[in-house]
Parts: sequence; structure tokens; C-alpha cells
Amino acid sequence: QVQLVESGGGLVQPGGSLRLSCAASGRIFSIDAMAWYRQTPGQERERVASITGGNSTDYADSVKGRFTISRDNAKNTVDLQMDSLKPEDTAAYVCNAVITVFAAGNLRSTNYWGRGTQVTVSS
Repeated sequence: QVQLVESGGGLVQPGGSLRLSCAASGRIFSIDAMAWYRQTPGQERERVASITGGNSTDYADSVKGRFTISRDNAKNTVDLQMDSLKPEDTAAYVCNAVITVFAAGNLRSTNYWGRGTQVTVSS
């Protein structure tokens, strides 16, 4: 069974930094795209940043120049470095990954989600 577990959330003052990490575990054959999303109550889930297997990255306009996504393929992890944080960045941040597993003699790719980690930006 594959799991995504996030860590690194917390309370930070405006202008501060946090680094989120997400680790994938289980019987993983390969990991394709990985991404971070965020969600606040009453709002749709927003894709913050994504990174392909070839390390191409993409960011939401609201975080460009402030957030950096990176991955470590050897460790099956994806990180999100968040700098110059603003109160509007407050949200639950959720890790996402397209993971291929080998099961019953077949390769199967599935979209997996973590449970999220809370980030609160407040003075």
C-alpha cells in the first residue's frame, strides 16, 4: 500500500519561511509527477507547484518567485520551500503524486494524496 506523508507545517510570521516535505512509501515501482496543493475552508483546492519526473517545474502565479519545489527520486520525496510567506498563504497543504505500483503481475499508475499539513501565516 502506498502512502504519502507530509511534514513541516506550522505557524510562521508574515515574511517568514517554512519548508514542507512529503515522503512516499510502499511498494513503489516509479513516481511520475509530484505536486503540492493547498486548500482553505470553502475554497477549491489550488495547485501550488508541480514537478515532473524530469524536474520541470510549474507554479501558481500567486507563489512564483517565493516558493520552490524540488524532489529527491532516490528518497521518493518532494519538498516545498516557502519564503516571504503572506497571510493569504494560510491553508492546508496537501501532497500529490502519480505513482506506479507493480501488482498482480501488472504495472498500474494511480493518483495518490497525502492527508495534508497546516500552514498558518500570522503575526
